[in-house]
Amino acid sequence: MTHKTKGIVLRTVKYGETSIITTVYTELFGIQSYIVKGVRQSTKKSSAKSIYFQPAAILDMVVYHNELKNLNFIKEYQWGYLYQQVLFDVAKNTVAMYLTEILQHSLKQPEANPELFYMVEDTLKQLDNGTSTLIANLPLYFCLHIAGELGFRIQGKYNSTTSFLDLQEGNFVERKPLHPYFIESHLAAATSQLLSINFYNDLENIHFTKGVRRELILAYQNYIALHVQDFGEIKSLPILQEIFS
Repeated sequence: MTHKTKGIVLRTVKYGETSIITTVYTELFGIQSYIVKGVRQSTKKSSAKSIYFQPAAILDMVVYHNELKNLNFIKEYQWGYLYQQVLFDVAKNTVAMYLTEILQHSLKQPEANPELFYMVEDTLKQLDNGTSTLIANLPLYFCLHIAGELGFRIQGKYNSTTSFLDLQEGNFVERKPLHPYFIESHLAAATSQLLSINFYNDLENIHFTKGVRRELILAYQNYIALHVQDFGEIKSLPILQEIFS
């Protein structure tokens, strides 16, 4: 049976002589893997198709779906959103790679979550159109909000009394935790500031130093890893840090 669904490409690997297996986060079915035949043939038409399956590509698809199969097929695909910069701008492409890798490591079951899908889709569109300040802050914003969509949003806010952020418990607390998974002072305050933002454009008004961003992204990754089993290593992180260093 075929279904129309939007999808965000997370990862693509070679399969056989001419095909690929692509991991896609779909609007209808959550994370799925598909075989796409013939896109690696040595013809001009086939090579043009491969660009559709770059990580972060947003597609409109017609897919075959069988819940009993780990691999299904894509019948039709076209751009759901045509990027102006993300696929070609080094900084924006690096951020897109990081966001899609975080998403792939965070999703363990093929369950639909339309609200999360729309958040990811909107984030990638904002990245495409964003200024340098917005794109530098976007990975931080994304990590905090994907945690919220997955059910472990950080609770409370920073003030002079609750000056520690307990990453294990996911809330701001008065006393220094007895475990090593926490941030404090200016890092906790910065997190509270990011959590208070309701619109992407507000990221333009946040000016963190490169050192603060580096510490925060590590803390937020640790936070997700504490709440997602077998989260694993994010290989694009060193590239992200190098681009914004």
